[in-house]
Amino acid sequence: MTQYARRLILGLLVLSSTAVIPALGQNQIALIPRPNTLEIHEGEFVFPSVTPVYAFDEFSDVASLLAEHPYANFTPAERIKSHKRIPEGGIRLIRARAEDHLPADAYRLTVDTGGIMITAHQPAAVINGILTLLQLAYTQPNGRILPAMMIEDKPRFAYRGLLLDVSRHFYPLSFLKKFIDLMALYKFNTLHWHLTDGAGWRLEIKRYPELTQRAAWRTHVPWKDWWQNGRRYLNEGEPNASGGYYTQDEARELVAYAAKKGITIIPEIEMPGHSEEVLAVYPELSCSGSPYQHAEFCVGSEETFTFLTNMLSEVIAVFPSEYVHIGGDEVSKESWKACPKCQALMEREGLKTVDELQSYAVKRIGSFLQSKGKKLIGWDEILEGGAPAGATVMSWRGEEGGVQAANAGHNVIMTPNSHLYFDYYQSDPRTQPEAIGGYIPVRKVYEYEPIPKGVAADKVAHILGAQGNIWTEYMPTSEQVEYMAFPRALALAEVVWSNPGQRDWNDFYERLQQHYTLLQKFHVNYYRPSYRVDIAVRFNPDTLTNTVSMSTEQYGPGIRYTTDGTDPDAKSALYAEPIELSIPATVKAAYFVDSGRVGSVTTAKADVHKAIGKTVSYQTPWDTYAAEEARTLVNGSKGGRQADDGQWQGFRNHVDVTIDFERREELHSVAIGFLQDRAVNAYLPGEVKVLLSDNGKNFREAGVVANAVSPEERFPVTKTFEFNFEVPQTARYLRIVATNVQHELLLTDEVVVY
Repeated sequence: MTQYARRLILGLLVLSSTAVIPALGQNQIALIPRPNTLEIHEGEFVFPSVTPVYAFDEFSDVASLLAEHPYANFTPAERIKSHKRIPEGGIRLIRARAEDHLPADAYRLTVDTGGIMITAHQPAAVINGILTLLQLAYTQPNGRILPAMMIEDKPRFAYRGLLLDVSRHFYPLSFLKKFIDLMALYKFNTLHWHLTDGAGWRLEIKRYPELTQRAAWRTHVPWKDWWQNGRRYLNEGEPNASGGYYTQDEARELVAYAAKKGITIIPEIEMPGHSEEVLAVYPELSCSGSPYQHAEFCVGSEETFTFLTNMLSEVIAVFPSEYVHIGGDEVSKESWKACPKCQALMEREGLKTVDELQSYAVKRIGSFLQSKGKKLIGWDEILEGGAPAGATVMSWRGEEGGVQAANAGHNVIMTPNSHLYFDYYQSDPRTQPEAIGGYIPVRKVYEYEPIPKGVAADKVAHILGAQGNIWTEYMPTSEQVEYMAFPRALALAEVVWSNPGQRDWNDFYERLQQHYTLLQKFHVNYYRPSYRVDIAVRFNPDTLTNTVSMSTEQYGPGIRYTTDGTDPDAKSALYAEPIELSIPATVKAAYFVDSGRVGSVTTAKADVHKAIGKTVSYQTPWDTYAAEEARTLVNGSKGGRQADDGQWQGFRNHVDVTIDFERREELHSVAIGFLQDRAVNAYLPGEVKVLLSDNGKNFREAGVVANAVSPEERFPVTKTFEFNFEVPQTARYLRIVATNVQHELLLTDEVVVY
């Protein structure tokens, strides 16, 4: 045994222990999600031309999954009759015994020079073990060779999901199978299939053929064009008809395909809202009785429930999942307030609000599903008016709904739009295809903790897991779905599988580098890491110096920089660690590959200016974004690209602040930055005015700069309002006034004075 192996082998570890995982090196083990225990042993196993397979009876079916190994061939599985007759070589799928000390959902994978053994209690755990083998094959330098090792692993959460919206854009069955292949390799076990929405109905319902003959087809291919141009539907076969649907046989085919890989498909059928497409072809189910008027079913009409139960009966026959998702989100309810049928129902049932009317509808559907042996899932709006007993809640509007539901005894799946909406931008929007908004890079996904603060200790078990949502308004092609989903889905895979104490961003990012090979082999159009260099400047008031750090999404070194304001080239300093600057400087940096600059030049100013640490008085108070409170505008640090980075201070009124230099100072220039980000309703001021005073009472105007950036600018904008005095000014007090012409939020960071 080598010294390296001795250092790694610490004995058989229990599943809750810290994993023994070597740094990437000769053996190149880089599994995602990170297993609970991984030991590297001496030796290796080389797959022969054909590898024999042996399995206990309960694992004989799942053994067929081995056929998907890209570099090895296997015999059909031969039966293992007892633990006394386990072959010594080949692939062996073994039923665990008490002496194996494995939890019910765990597996142990052992590789030695003679072969591979997977030990587990359940077929689902054996599937996970086989999927680990397949992932190793795609990420090893030689997929036919495995280092000797022992892995013990189990999932942290029972629910590990992704949602794919096929209503906003329709995707072929072949792509859905590829998507499931990728999900399986990263040990997701649930595909939430969003089959219906206003943009199109996607599942054959034989009793209601209009759903696929017309409600599945719209006037425009891109969702955005349809949304902005009438939102109408066409008959299948018309020249401009765009959309599609899955037959029940195709859906069954996909369900079986996924089940083979340990994935359950949960159908989502939207109700009582998001149903424009249904009401366009069956307008009698709406409150108005006319098409194109409402998105909500008429809850006061018995015809509605006849339709819903008939339709759901066909859905249930296709999907064996214990759950059916009924949506329940973003229901307007306005039509119910004026609908005689809805109002009559409210009076009969003693319902006081339309929230209670929605609760009535959800509970009624929940009772129907329960009578069919199914459980209801809904978005967190189903809590409004009271969720039905036994309902599972998906918390998407942050975490509050999840906390409320769990503490009330409901099972919960966390899918907050703060961390797990994969339709949000993942990099600088100016460099990306159009998306719905927001900003969730892969690191933010990785840092998510599915058990939110506020859940009572005795209710934590109600958090079943988490899910990433891929809403596809801006994803007209399957390639764009891949671009938005990967590699963010890999980060979520580790969040929902691995123990939180073992998760480490730097370790994950190192392992991720080998998975680009896997994604390339599957021809996935994943998001490529940006070459953009981010520069962070932090002022140290104790030393009166700036610490300048640089980062990029690239893994290897390649950042070159200057501090004299010139653009960097291949001979400029190579960034290795943060640098300290004691004088003002303009820092420029870019990423280089083979001596060539492959990204744009980023510029940042490291200021050591006269206002740092001075007293600021606020004539108008900050609001919402406190940042560092009274220190914010004179702490030497500027805000970044995100409104919530702790350096942007928010004002609902005008900005009106005064800085006291404590003595008269000669002033050459003043600058102050603002952030416009429509995602948080933050806009640039109409104008910024600088005033000076010697006594703090009588001020004289020293300059005004008007804003020329449109409030309609789609992307976030950082603008510095600069005042350069041709003749130096002398004053003790500096007053900044910025007008809030949009009457929304003003975000400002640092007042820089020289």
